[in-house]
Amino acid sequence: MSFFRRRSPGHSPVEISERNDTRYLHLGGPAVQSAMRLKDPYALDLEYTRAMMAFLLFRNAPRNIALIGLGGGSIAKYIHRHLPQSHLTALEINPEVVAAARAYFMLPPDDERLSVITGDGAAFVHEHPDSQDVLLVDGFDAKRIVEALTSPAFYRACKDMLRPGGVAVFNLWGSDEYYPRHFDRISRAFGEHVLQLPAEKKGNIIVFAFRKPLPKVAFEPLQEQALQLEAELGLEFEAFISRMRNWNPTSSDAFIV
Repeated sequence: MSFFRRRSPGHSPVEISERNDTRYLHLGGPAVQSAMRLKDPYALDLEYTRAMMAFLLFRNAPRNIALIGLGGGSIAKYIHRHLPQSHLTALEINPEVVAAARAYFMLPPDDERLSVITGDGAAFVHEHPDSQDVLLVDGFDAKRIVEALTSPAFYRACKDMLRPGGVAVFNLWGSDEYYPRHFDRISRAFGEHVLQLPAEKKGNIIVFAFRKPLPKVAFEPLQEQALQLEAELGLEFEAFISRMRNWNPTSSDAFIV
């Protein structure tokens, strides 16, 4: 059942539907851009959003986080609720997406830890070097990743936006014919300091890219960190590490980054 449809000039129409006690956000087509369980609105319903939170394995206490692409606000809500030490700046170019997130997905109002800006996320990245500990990039239109978020210059700007030791997280589609190009550009921009984490149920692949100094990537401390985070947040970090071991170069006791 769809009950909301609105469009701003120059942007894909925003549509909201509900099915089986879950509310969905769509942008110009049937693809699900965001999902919220009505009985548990602050949970991360889509697996790829939980996988993106695995940046906590590598940067556990970020002071500043930027999010490019708001969607229904699932990640923004989760960070606002569970990472009280972090300030999140979220960029969303479509004002109707922001309006829908606030009206239908329980995105809280701006406060001292949350700033939602209606504007060009790519331009924001270029204009704010050395400003973030974590950068999350999740910008899609109805069919694919927004083109401005896939250029070599953009990926270099992502690295420059991070403070030393920061991590950038990119949500990509493994089934996209351009995935190898996107991954190669990220790898080149970050000096090959990258890890891939595929979602188990859908085609998303999350790419983590690191600015030096590199995080600790030995399996034993990562496992300990995963168990601690699972106890605190209830997300499947241990399974994420296991899956990454099958998708990335490793030595006998660590990832190779």
